[in-house]
Amino acid sequence: MSVSPSTVRPARPRLVLAALAFCGVLVSISQTIVVPLLPELPRITHSEPADVSWLVTVTLLTGAVFTPLLGRAGDMYGKRRVLLIALGSMVIGSLLCASSAELAVLIVGRAFQGAAVAVVPLGISILRDELEPRRVLPSIAIMSSTLGVGAALGIPAATLVVQYSNWHTMFWVNFGLGLLDVVLVLLIVPESAVRTRGRFDIPGAFGLSVFLVCLLLAVSKGSTWGPTATIGLYVGSAAILPLWGWFELRTRSPLVDLRVSARPAVLFTNLSALLIGFSFYANSLSTAQLVQEPAWTGYGLGASIVVSGLCLLPGGLAMVVLSPVSARISSARGPRFTLAIASVLMAAGYVVRLFTSENLAGIVIGATVVSAGTAVAYSALPALIMHAVPVTETAAANGLNTLMRTIGAAICSAIVVTVLTTVTITKANQVAPALSAYLLVFVIAGLAAAVAAGLVLLIPARRQAPVHLESPVGTT
Repeated sequence: MSVSPSTVRPARPRLVLAALAFCGVLVSISQTIVVPLLPELPRITHSEPADVSWLVTVTLLTGAVFTPLLGRAGDMYGKRRVLLIALGSMVIGSLLCASSAELAVLIVGRAFQGAAVAVVPLGISILRDELEPRRVLPSIAIMSSTLGVGAALGIPAATLVVQYSNWHTMFWVNFGLGLLDVVLVLLIVPESAVRTRGRFDIPGAFGLSVFLVCLLLAVSKGSTWGPTATIGLYVGSAAILPLWGWFELRTRSPLVDLRVSARPAVLFTNLSALLIGFSFYANSLSTAQLVQEPAWTGYGLGASIVVSGLCLLPGGLAMVVLSPVSARISSARGPRFTLAIASVLMAAGYVVRLFTSENLAGIVIGATVVSAGTAVAYSALPALIMHAVPVTETAAANGLNTLMRTIGAAICSAIVVTVLTTVTITKANQVAPALSAYLLVFVIAGLAAAVAAGLVLLIPARRQAPVHLESPVGTT
């Protein structure tokens, strides 16, 4: 049972989009701003590097766990209401990180910030519910791409703050802008009338959370916790998943509708999202470190932290420019075509990177091409999902799609760290990744994008012309 969409559209659709996109960019920035600070945090917090790495791991975990949960809660209890809860989580996390240098407090703060990733799928669903049909595709393209835009802009911004100001400043800025986001949503964004009725699936939420925690801890901490703990976590996740699936198929109001998720249009879109998330994150992880490698390696440029961050800036700007272009392509040729082109473009970017890894201009060009492909891909993914799921499940379905990107990024992080710390060169007791390590990362990431392009071909083509989501399925 659901409430039909309201026929009253917001009077200021551009302001609604601007407010939600601002929220998405800020939340995405909050996920990455700690990255340039990681080398200094062991000294600042008087902790071991392995303990400091939890500032990234915990954000990944809470983001993965809460994105599908808050998406489902938004479908049931109101997307704007749950959006404000997610923004509040980011604000609390930013305040904790801004006001303390204790590692335990920073980890808790980063956990709160991670939970706010659900802002993006909630914003996409609000746009589908509230905007007139002709505005939906361009708007969700922009909203979806904020995940990539924020990630691409967050690291350069953070490097500037770390270099020229106190590191607490970036969290205070995030805190202030987060409060502004809350005010903008309260003043501009309407509450959607589209709801799904029923009871929240608490056992399903618990099962999914335990599965994700086991899986992501095994992926992100396996190299430091040793084989026994890692194998145990993988076995635990493998045992939980079928039990959780069995329960979800038999409950009346499942957290994740597995029957819908198994449709080829949804399944292959989500698998493509996982690979695209992997490929994009490899670009972000490798670029900043590559240009900072010392000259004695034979390929390193010895660039400063600020220069390394700025290398990602053109890619972020390309994502801003290309998001609306992606929507036009999707309107004309369909989002399936757009996603295929985007995946091929990302793979081509890594081909460029294979031959330009010792030249700053070439590195920037290659990274920018990958980011451009990511922008187009991120813009097409929610359109494919929303064409294939009932209107009452859009927040949950987009949350699951965002989760797949997060899992892809987690797997990518583990593989990149393993490659760069295993394939090394040594000189005068100094150790650094070999050039071949970076080239191997680019080959793996390029193959991931190429496989994503292949999976797109398995997504059923829509026979009718695009309808701008005017007639969502499953409305009652």
